[in-house]
Amino acid sequence: MEIAGKPILTWSAEAFDAVGDIGLIVIVCPEDRCSEYLKRAVDPFPFVTPIVVAPSGPSRQESAFSGLEFVPDDYEYVILHDGARPLISPDLIAHTIATLKGNIDCDGAVVAHPAVDTLKVVENGVIVGTPDRRVFWNAQTPQVFRAGIYRRAHASALSDGFMGTDDSSLIERLGGRVLVVEGKRDNIKLTVPEDYLMLAAAVRTMYMKGAGRMIIRGGLGDSAQSLRQSCSRETPAGRFGSCGTRLVGTVAKAAHVVIGGTE
Repeated sequence: MEIAGKPILTWSAEAFDAVGDIGLIVIVCPEDRCSEYLKRAVDPFPFVTPIVVAPSGPSRQESAFSGLEFVPDDYEYVILHDGARPLISPDLIAHTIATLKGNIDCDGAVVAHPAVDTLKVVENGVIVGTPDRRVFWNAQTPQVFRAGIYRRAHASALSDGFMGTDDSSLIERLGGRVLVVEGKRDNIKLTVPEDYLMLAAAVRTMYMKGAGRMIIRGGLGDSAQSLRQSCSRETPAGRFGSCGTRLVGTVAKAAHVVIGGTE
């Protein structure tokens, strides 16, 4: 699947390639499709940062760990990003890295945005509470961590059989301090076919502001259906799976890990 003539993954990787702190990009994808990912999303484009591929695992967390094993021991930071978030900007990546670098007493920094909808606590189909939404944020990626504690967090989770819903949760359970960096609501992740319509609209708006001519392969009229067809052969019930590659990157030295195909 392509937007403006480039695979979704390429958009994400190019954003990290434009950040000076990134010394390595690790693309985590299904092992039997590594060559395809390189051929379609990497080789045709003039990347400057070295790129390697790592095999994905049966879960998001195991995929992240697989990518981490390709990061050299002397790298100071690891950055996790969903390859299916193609609208991430180099400026936001650099700002998130700088935020962690500037807070030596913290272990990570996560891009997120404040919750805007009213939240309800529900038990057995009945509302039992309405929490104050001002304390809730929607976590996104990139997520940047000091490499040492991130490695320890994965080792601890593996030992304890803990499965987190994002990488930050692994750090949090060790008592680590993770900062929040306010991102943008248009940092959309392709998870279900309907997300494509929002992504396409966001990209169209960006191009209307002067970025250039946009081509969305497959067209907008049947975009959701074509996306279902292209992804459903490998994923359950409409989820994008292999369309959701994740990136792992590293900073100064930093590695960027893009993970996909198993969420």
